[in-house]
Amino acid sequence: MQPIYDFIAYLADFLFGIIALLFHRPRNKFLRFVKGQQGLIRQIQAGERATGDERPTLWVHASSLGEYNVAKPIVRLLHESGRWRIVLTVFSPSGLDYLKRYRQHVDAVYALPLDKSYNVWRFLDAVRPDRAVFIISEYWVNYLSELRRRAIPTFLVSANITERAPFMHWYGGLWRRQLKTYSHFFVLNESSQRRLERLGFTNVTVTGDPLFDNARKVARTPYENAIIERFVDGRNVFIAGSIHDRQDLEMVTTLANRHQDTRFILVPHEISPENILRIKKRLLCQAHRYSHCTPETDFSKTQVLIIDFMGALASIYRYARWAYVGGGFTPYLHSIIEATAYGLPVAYGPYVERKPTAQELAELGVGRIVENAEQLDDWFSELKNNSKRLENISRTAITYMQRHEGATEAIIQTISDYER
Repeated sequence: MQPIYDFIAYLADFLFGIIALLFHRPRNKFLRFVKGQQGLIRQIQAGERATGDERPTLWVHASSLGEYNVAKPIVRLLHESGRWRIVLTVFSPSGLDYLKRYRQHVDAVYALPLDKSYNVWRFLDAVRPDRAVFIISEYWVNYLSELRRRAIPTFLVSANITERAPFMHWYGGLWRRQLKTYSHFFVLNESSQRRLERLGFTNVTVTGDPLFDNARKVARTPYENAIIERFVDGRNVFIAGSIHDRQDLEMVTTLANRHQDTRFILVPHEISPENILRIKKRLLCQAHRYSHCTPETDFSKTQVLIIDFMGALASIYRYARWAYVGGGFTPYLHSIIEATAYGLPVAYGPYVERKPTAQELAELGVGRIVENAEQLDDWFSELKNNSKRLENISRTAITYMQRHEGATEAIIQTISDYER
């Protein structure tokens, strides 16, 4: 089975090479990914040869910026200890661009080379990791197989193991074998622990999500933005974070069009000019792009501010009174914890199986699962002028956040002290 997997990886790499030669659209995310793979191994080899750092290397892989936010408190503390050299790999081209530009607490940032055996050998030979950490749901067959062959301690952090995972089914033998690579699993809940135990794994700890620690730290860290503050101007604001796809866009723009007495901050997941234009076309009101504004911009007739830069959403939530988080009409709901850290009521789409926090917050009344624009409007209308209800939700949300802090320290101790 693994040779077939490897053949598919080599075939994909070959096809990507053809696509890179035939097409050129610099803002297309897929083409950016394809072109980013060209010559990648040589770039990594050159970057690693140039370092004179003799500290042991900790390799952390996060597929996107959202997953990196889970890793961030772990990476920060390990880096600040001075004991480790941190190498970060990212799969998403937009996440890679941001993390290269605003690199913090890591010594090197690379795209992850495709999971074909030749890439894996050369990548590991270049980086020479003493530890490997994967975030949430990373089951790269060749990487895990080679890490196990080299006896490199490897950890899976913030995992939510569901019945839909491939290794939970009869056809998942290839992935079940790769799970043996993990020296320890840090899972979000007891149901994940039970599923791994059914597969014979006892090296499991229920730690919860380090994203709680990161979100609380961000919420407590001062942040000022003169443009956003001028737009808000003391009003209650609705923020839609990580607008992911057509359903998200339809719902939040419909809500803004119906409630023109409320100001909205929209933060799209994709900030290309084409996507920003698509958003503006759906709005009936005046909307400004953040990048076209200054602290002196006249927002008196502006209802919507569209944020067209990356990396500050977790801080921007502090300016809001209500929130919607995108991605809930796909398996990839974005972080609702970042909004909850400020005590906000938060709505999101219905695909929450991979997100136990979303289910828990809905049960507490802090979150609301919505399936269409009418349900989102009903939820917002119930809360819009209900100060007492909003205060109760805020207290419940903050209490929930406080109860879930502390995962980071337990994870760091196990990773640092693990004996081969």
